[in-house]
Amino acid sequence: MLELLLLAGVLLGGYIFLTHTLFKRSKCKGNLGMAGKTVVITGGNTGIGKATALHLARRGARVILACRNRDKAEAAIADIHQETGSTDVFYMQLDLASLKSVRCFTETFLKTEKRLDLLINNAGLVADGRTEDGFGIQFGVNHLGHFLLTCQLLERLKEAGGGRVITLSSMAYRWGHIDFQVTHTHTHTHTHTHTHTHTTSVLLS
Repeated sequence: MLELLLLAGVLLGGYIFLTHTLFKRSKCKGNLGMAGKTVVITGGNTGIGKATALHLARRGARVILACRNRDKAEAAIADIHQETGSTDVFYMQLDLASLKSVRCFTETFLKTEKRLDLLINNAGLVADGRTEDGFGIQFGVNHLGHFLLTCQLLERLKEAGGGRVITLSSMAYRWGHIDFQVTHTHTHTHTHTHTHTHTTSVLLS
């Protein structure tokens, strides 16, 4: 009986530790309006990106969903319009697995948009394979594509005065590391590669 009580205590203590440290969440309590502000969100058609886009649209921001899939992006825009009434949410094609696509996106954006106040690097994946430029697909999408995107848009962010970049990561970065000896001889599991790319995202931030 004593052993069971001790085990239960250990499990309860572990649960409390995890929920109050590793997985503790913060809630945004501000209600600042964003009318006149322009925001770019990568991967804004699903999940966290879509929820963020909806929240910003509700505050009056001009939101650009930088996504690979047009159909999913347009469906997300329709949902956001229905939820918020905003008609200031738009789609622009961006494939982070292609550095050419990143450059095309930024070239088009800089020609058509006069300002950029917030860049949210949200998109990410867990997959095998390589980008069209020969990089590991997770490194290419989760980090390298966002790095180039940020560099290309940095001056426009500065022009806005107070422009910001937000790069999403995950708790997985705690178990990642950076191997600066870049070769193609190492083999990693999905999990290892995923943690490494989130570590590089934290460094970008």
